[in-house]
Amino acid sequence: MRRGALEQAGFAVAGIAAGAAYEWWRSKRRADWLDIYFDDGSFVTYVDGSSEAEGLLPLARAVLEAVRA
Repeated sequence: MRRGALEQAGFAVAGIAAGAAYEWWRSKRRADWLDIYFDDGSFVTYVDGSSEAEGLLPLARAVLEAVRA
């Protein structure tokens, strides 16, 4: 009986972990961001909602729409 309860608890923990990982992945997919790469190999990431991204993300979206069309 004890082994069955441990197996059920293990499945429950695995299910919760899988659900949390899926929600994290899904939330990352919805967020827009802009990576700017420099010649020295460094880069800066601007995420949607930051003050730096307010001017750059609309331009990046317009460029992507033009390329896709």
